[in-house]
Amino acid sequence: MQKIITTDDPNYKAYRKIFFPNGKGSKNGAYFYSKEIEKNIIPNVKTDRPWDTLGMKALRSEDRAIVFIHHNKEWDKVYSWLDKHKDLIYVCSVPQTYEWAKSIGKTAIYLPLSIDVDYVKQFETEKTKEACYAGNKWGFKKKDLAEMVPSNVDFPDENIDREELLKFIAPYRECYAVGRCALEARALGCEIKVCDSRYPDPAIWQVLDNKDAAKILQEELDKIDG
Repeated sequence: MQKIITTDDPNYKAYRKIFFPNGKGSKNGAYFYSKEIEKNIIPNVKTDRPWDTLGMKALRSEDRAIVFIHHNKEWDKVYSWLDKHKDLIYVCSVPQTYEWAKSIGKTAIYLPLSIDVDYVKQFETEKTKEACYAGNKWGFKKKDLAEMVPSNVDFPDENIDREELLKFIAPYRECYAVGRCALEARALGCEIKVCDSRYPDPAIWQVLDNKDAAKILQEELDKIDG
């Protein structure tokens, strides 16, 4: 039976309770991306390989797995545990992570981040506000946020849920964001502004639908597995 590791894994749920005891920050970009991989990408890709939608040590990936790499800094520290597995495919969402994986001899696919466009677009509304920030404010981002995001930019509440965040973003003309938040804000018609020194060009964040991402992934897997 083909194994699929998702956010429903008991070990992942236990991890969330330990590291996010009050729920704050537990449903981040990787969480929702994993949900959409399971819903919109895996059913549209033909392969007999196991799937690991989270790439976390506690979840016990398997040999030959397709592993989604979500952590885009300190790769060697975060992903060294994968070395014990054979014939993995690293699916990387930004060019820097893809280049890292290739540089250490891993089989890797660059698959740009994607979103469920139809879901996001239901929150479109008239643009009546100037600029907002979307995303978490974890410690490693604080310096960039202080230096790159103007003081008059609106921030969402810290533990806002996803639907409320999309409603919050929708009326703004500009949005300071990276990753999936940037894709979702762009899909809502916002101009994306820089808030992370690792990604100085906001043009990297182009809207890609999950189902189109599945087609790209299928093509790349076919090149590897034939």
